[in-house]
Amino acid sequence: MSTAIELPPRPTPADENKSVIDMSKMNEGQRAALQVTEAARESHDDLSFVAHLFMGRWRPEKLHPLTDGDAAEKVRADKFLADLAAFLRAKVDGDLIDRTGEIPDDVMAGLAKLGCYGIKVPQQYGGLGFSQTTYCRACQLIASHCANTFAHLSIHQSVGVPQPLMLFGTEEQKQNFLPRVAGGEVSAFALTEAGVGSDPARMTTKATPTEDGSAFLLNGEKLWCSNGTRAGLLIVAAQTPPKLVDGKPRTQITAFVVEAKSPGVEVVCRSQFMGHRAIYNGVLRFTNVRVPRAHIVGGEGRGLKVALTTLNAGRLSIPAASIGVAKRSLQIAREWGKVRIQWGVPIGQHAAVAEKIRRIAAHAFAMEAMLLATSRIVDRDKKADIRLEAAMCKLWGTEKAWMCLDDIMQIRGGRGYETEQSLTARGEKPYPVERLMRDNRVTTIFEGSSEIMRLFIMREALDPHLRIAGIALNTERPWRERLGSALRAAGFYAWWYPRQWLTFGGAAPADMHPHLAGYLEKVARRSRRLARTLFHQMVRFGVQLEKRQVLLGRLADIGADLFAIAAACVYAQKLLKDGEPEAKIFMLVDDFCAQALIRIEQNFRGVGHNADQHGYDLAQQVIAGEHQWIERGIV
Repeated sequence: MSTAIELPPRPTPADENKSVIDMSKMNEGQRAALQVTEAARESHDDLSFVAHLFMGRWRPEKLHPLTDGDAAEKVRADKFLADLAAFLRAKVDGDLIDRTGEIPDDVMAGLAKLGCYGIKVPQQYGGLGFSQTTYCRACQLIASHCANTFAHLSIHQSVGVPQPLMLFGTEEQKQNFLPRVAGGEVSAFALTEAGVGSDPARMTTKATPTEDGSAFLLNGEKLWCSNGTRAGLLIVAAQTPPKLVDGKPRTQITAFVVEAKSPGVEVVCRSQFMGHRAIYNGVLRFTNVRVPRAHIVGGEGRGLKVALTTLNAGRLSIPAASIGVAKRSLQIAREWGKVRIQWGVPIGQHAAVAEKIRRIAAHAFAMEAMLLATSRIVDRDKKADIRLEAAMCKLWGTEKAWMCLDDIMQIRGGRGYETEQSLTARGEKPYPVERLMRDNRVTTIFEGSSEIMRLFIMREALDPHLRIAGIALNTERPWRERLGSALRAAGFYAWWYPRQWLTFGGAAPADMHPHLAGYLEKVARRSRRLARTLFHQMVRFGVQLEKRQVLLGRLADIGADLFAIAAACVYAQKLLKDGEPEAKIFMLVDDFCAQALIRIEQNFRGVGHNADQHGYDLAQQVIAGEHQWIERGIV
């Protein structure tokens, strides 16, 4: 469906500090946090496929067709991945790395020789210069074998020095630092603090300009800095002197490249975790660390934008790893389901076990489809808006990978709970289910927890509505502005809202197989239902909607499942074009879509029929100590 009325333009530089969100009832801490975060948000006028879905607009051309990558790169990439797989099998002992908490020096040297520390770094700076798709294939391969090795390389490239410099670095910074990190010098990212998770306005690490203005003195402490205990270079986010906005100081966050060997940089301790035991994660302290002004990344005061954009771009490595885990789970389920005999037949023939195997297979297929579709968008246009798609890949992929691991643990039974070393000692094949579970539990937490991802998705989904009607609802804006905004919004919604009730429209691309086209048309219809449901909740709750986090989570999950169905169909069409048998592909697509559509309907019903408020009230009573009697009988 075409758009007859366009969205208002993004704010101009002169208006960028005037929020469309009403902050009048917020305390100073809430206001500061929102101001800092909103100022750092990326700006895109060309909405992505998922952003259009939330507005009830059908834009399949944003995903379809799923094109092949560069032919010349494919030859290089296939050889690189084959060499990497051979190296992993021959040299990387995932169980030993897990037990010792150390990645051997010869393994790191071998990875560096293969170019694994600079997979996406352009060749002119000493890297391999591969695409996002090839990088994700490498992440999937490594994570299926050893999560510690994956985390080490992914942190280095996705959020360490390479990614921020490729996105925001000056030419001088790229020439100085990219060859070092591409060659194997480990890098890390220092953002989190003990009292600061997703609240950057409370950051306590400060960078104070020197008297001559040529450098900054960095002071503070960072928590959970992965790779930090082995890194040679760090990206560090810190508060720089505040900027006056409308006569009031506004928190400024700036990102710096810091030499880890600089005087005043101290590794306070190395953190230990349930899994990822060789992650080299630690607490770093900075005491009067001199950092040249030339080491600022992206400009003074733009550090949070650097961090958030880097996380968006680098976030795809985690769902790539999740695919590797899901596929490894499927491999184990297939093999064990055939050889383990119970009650006279292989366990894979028992319906309860078959249900789990079916679930793993269907979701591994859909996970790969979502990531491949998103990666190809990046490969076509490095500046494309993939915020929603990347967030959904991360949220949906990590949660479904955990589901797959839970299923394979149950299928393996006691053997799944047993360590590889113990299985080997007893003479059994050492499937690493226990290690996989420990290593992958954190994926729904780091680089944006599932809860934060859902709120992030819905903030982005609400953005078009805020641009249309936000000023009208903002009591801090002049009444003339609010009235003008209200009139424009009324005109837009008088046209837009009735269209969300149409039962027709949303045709699949002409070259889509009819079997797949039917599912895409279901996505189009449900996107309009999603759009009007979101609008109804906006009308019902107004500015209080942002507090209805469980409700917003249901809408985010609906959007993620719709994206998953669309991506699965686009990927399936590509596979058919490549010569894969229809029956094999349609079996997977049909099964996945059946599961996803059931979830979608359940979430739609949950929007109107739920116990959210009652549950919230109970939780507050528990926190207040009114139900401590339940805790009787424990030590």
